[in-house]
Amino acid sequence: MVLSFCDKLILAPMVRVGTLPMRLLALDYGADIVYCEELVDIKMLQCRRVVNEVLQTVDYIAPTERVIFQTCDKEKDRLVFQLGTADPERALAVAKFIENDVAAIDVNMGCPKEYSTKGGMGAALLSSPEKIEKILKTLVNGTSKPVTCKIRILPTLEDTISLVRIIERTGVAAIAVHGRKKEERPQHPVHCDFIKAISEAVSIPVIANGGSQELIREYTDIEAFRSITATSSVMVARAAMWNPSIFRKDGFLPLEDVMRDYIKHAVRYNNHYTNTKYCLCQMMRDQLESPLGRKLHATQSTLDICDVFEMTSFYESCQLSQEARKGFLNINETIEAENDNTENYDTVQLPVKFEKKDYLPQVTPKMFLLEWCRKEKLPQPVYYTVQRSLDKFFHSVVTVDEKKFCSTLWDKSKKLAEQAAAIVCLRTLGLPEGKLGEKESDLVRKRKRGIQDESVKMTDSQGADQFKKRLHHSENVDNL
Repeated sequence: MVLSFCDKLILAPMVRVGTLPMRLLALDYGADIVYCEELVDIKMLQCRRVVNEVLQTVDYIAPTERVIFQTCDKEKDRLVFQLGTADPERALAVAKFIENDVAAIDVNMGCPKEYSTKGGMGAALLSSPEKIEKILKTLVNGTSKPVTCKIRILPTLEDTISLVRIIERTGVAAIAVHGRKKEERPQHPVHCDFIKAISEAVSIPVIANGGSQELIREYTDIEAFRSITATSSVMVARAAMWNPSIFRKDGFLPLEDVMRDYIKHAVRYNNHYTNTKYCLCQMMRDQLESPLGRKLHATQSTLDICDVFEMTSFYESCQLSQEARKGFLNINETIEAENDNTENYDTVQLPVKFEKKDYLPQVTPKMFLLEWCRKEKLPQPVYYTVQRSLDKFFHSVVTVDEKKFCSTLWDKSKKLAEQAAAIVCLRTLGLPEGKLGEKESDLVRKRKRGIQDESVKMTDSQGADQFKKRLHHSENVDNL
């Protein structure tokens, strides 16, 4: 589905603010589209793309191992990637690199800050219409996703209209317009008349930006700003940074509730604590000298932040959940690695639990499996068992005759997990497992596969004792 830019509420791209937790929070509260912070082409091209199965994210990781850009399925169809670039070929290379993880690609042509303009990017492009045209045409023709750009207005309306008509001819899907000149700052009034004239001059959607504080103080002001500028959509920056619940039709939530909602996303996705702290401080801009603000200012970790907001148990729960996923993935990776390196390798999995009450009182499935291996002159069974952090449960894989067997279920003790793995193996091989009520005909059939009468007809305690004595000298008898 192609992303539409008509009649949308949009979270603006903001450096250090537009990271994954803030974007998800804005979507939670009612934003239709979210832009990530500007990311420079050269930096992105140095990254490697990694699917993070523990966090269920896609991470773009720099050579320093820092996560430069992170996204997830929850925002994939509504995320616009804002690119800082001054080079058409580099821009296209980045677009091709990230296009499967985003809904659209935007070129930053409006940021007046030195970190953007010094490389010919951002507002520096406004004085180079030919370069703007080449970058946008290259992207429109070379990527499968919609392309947009975000500009500031030029010194005159005539020059601004001339530029946006050049931009429209490149085939972009929309233009976002910050209604200030590149030398103007938030304290200067936004030029709504320029934005309206741009909207009337082109046929593609125009997105109005720049109304925070002056014109946009609450949800209903967003529609008023759109009406004044006659634009298709509105992009909100500072007002959303201060309180993302501005996107709620039902009005603002209490700021502390918003901050806790933000922290939940930050913890779930392992957001670096310095970025989390920065965004929370922006929300508390007028309250940093309050007791809560001073406590926040003193934090040195994500756990510290959670302590301040009485969310320690949430933090610990998320950590346990992540550890559990890591444990599960490690087991699968171990099995896959062994599968790659073992000829004729089979892994058999069944949803099995060992219920002690259902089995003979003194003989276990592990005993039956060990005895069968001895009779077949096979190496004794080998059990590989792991414990997950979340609930301290265990999972075991047993290797018999170079094949693997395990239950899909986890159990509360190591011994129970190993018994379950043994049962899977025995059932797969058609062997007795010592379960109460096994029919005589079944036992006879299984006995023909190599099990002696004395090792299967254990229906009284005397017979069970005799069988156990025979196993006494086995290396594994104490663990059975």
